[in-house]
Amino acid sequence: MSVATGLQRHRRSLRQFVKFGIVGGSGVLVNMLVTIVMHKLHGGTANGRDPLFAIPGTPYFALYLHLVWIGAFLVANVWNFQLNRGWTFRASGHSGWWRQFWPFLAVGSAAAVVGLFVITALTHPQSPIYLPDPYFSESAGLRSRFYWAQLITIVVTMPINFVANKLWTFRAVRHHPPGTSAPTVGSSHVADGAPRARQGER
Repeated sequence: MSVATGLQRHRRSLRQFVKFGIVGGSGVLVNMLVTIVMHKLHGGTANGRDPLFAIPGTPYFALYLHLVWIGAFLVANVWNFQLNRGWTFRASGHSGWWRQFWPFLAVGSAAAVVGLFVITALTHPQSPIYLPDPYFSESAGLRSRFYWAQLITIVVTMPINFVANKLWTFRAVRHHPPGTSAPTVGSSHVADGAPRARQGER
């Protein structure tokens, strides 16, 4: 690979990362909106640590804040996928919606599992990274520990989403600038990024 080609790919990756960040920013707003609504429906963030059910085989409980994290993630995940598919990676013409969505959901789910541990640690009083009083308090909405924990967890998990989605979900177009043909997601590539000839083609 020539230096010029390498620089072009690095610039393309940088543009994609910036776009991914913009889409992620809009996804953060969607995520936080769903978070606020779900907490309001449950009587406010003061009830965020209400237990929902015992986790089998462990002394721990799933908490309402975990349900909020998962619910907000699912809504924001679909939002982000649609924007990334059509704008960031311009992959809408290369494979079907569902075929690309499942890897995107799988990547997001892995990041969401990491996020469950992060958000739990940020809101558990015995955790070394607990968001402390009096800086964070459920008596003031803008300083709500649960809202800030949600936001911090989103930021922590965003790089996982970008790297995994670039290398897996939208891999069919990662070496192809807009306006050029690219194989469908899931097809094989030779070392220089060009698609192999289909069987029967000359």
